[in-house]
Amino acid sequence: MLSYLASLLNADRRLHEAVANHAHTPDEAVALLSRSTSDSALLDLITINQQRLIRSPAIIEAILANPARSAETERRVKETQREFFEKERGARQIADELRAQGKAAAAEFFEAAELATPAGPMSVDDAWLIAQHIEVSDADVDDSWMAREMIEGMLAETLEQTAANAQGVINAERLEGAQIPPERISLIRRIMFMTVKDRVKLALKGDREARGILIRDSNKVVATGVIHNPRLTDHEVENIAAMRTISDEVLRLIGMNRAWARSYPIIHNLVRNPRTPLATSIQILPRIRSKDLKSLSQNRNISEGVRRQAYRLSELRGPTG
Repeated sequence: MLSYLASLLNADRRLHEAVANHAHTPDEAVALLSRSTSDSALLDLITINQQRLIRSPAIIEAILANPARSAETERRVKETQREFFEKERGARQIADELRAQGKAAAAEFFEAAELATPAGPMSVDDAWLIAQHIEVSDADVDDSWMAREMIEGMLAETLEQTAANAQGVINAERLEGAQIPPERISLIRRIMFMTVKDRVKLALKGDREARGILIRDSNKVVATGVIHNPRLTDHEVENIAAMRTISDEVLRLIGMNRAWARSYPIIHNLVRNPRTPLATSIQILPRIRSKDLKSLSQNRNISEGVRRQAYRLSELRGPTG
């Protein structure tokens, strides 16, 4: 019945408006109405339902083919077309090219990426560059660790927060004494201006360079994602355990990992790091060698609680402990 009413060219305008607004009107009927009406206000009304336009591109084509459309209607429809269809086609083409290069994981990431950030749409070049740093496929990722209470960390960021986060990562690398080449600063900014959701994906699936950037992310969900990346090496963890510009949650998780806890360089770096939670350091101290305990007891860079416990253990072991 709704399709029939939409096909009545001489029907009252109010009837056509009711048909266009009805949720059960078939998309094909709305496309027919968009093509045949001479009422520009009706066309404008149809374009307001963006969800229907995205679901049925034929409606967009019908509106653009109708000479009765207003300039505002044309602008709105073309904007929807660019945002949801041209971008989608471009993403598919790039994903196909990545697969042809044997980079299936990068193709998966590119297809699922949200090509929009607080600063505006991510360019195709930026998305391509970031996809090159993906090395883990969806099948190898375990995201069961992401508990519900961590979802609050996935909330949208303001442009100011994103910019501050990006600058914080750059400053952290500079504090470690290394000269940062301009191309790396550019990569950091491109990555940090991704959405939180895409940064988590990159943390879980990215290569060493991406991991080195995102481990310093101020969003603990993103930084924690790096710890759950299946390609993370013991050498990387050893370096992370020594970093003084990362989340204490990351250091706590390293201390809880049984495999990493068997590595002396890792646990030694953890207890020497003032960012490591006190409980984690106290738990590790009994496994620290006597000569290192003595050094820790005199280390003014760590908390007094850790120094005291290191001194007690050192005294209990005696000179030959």
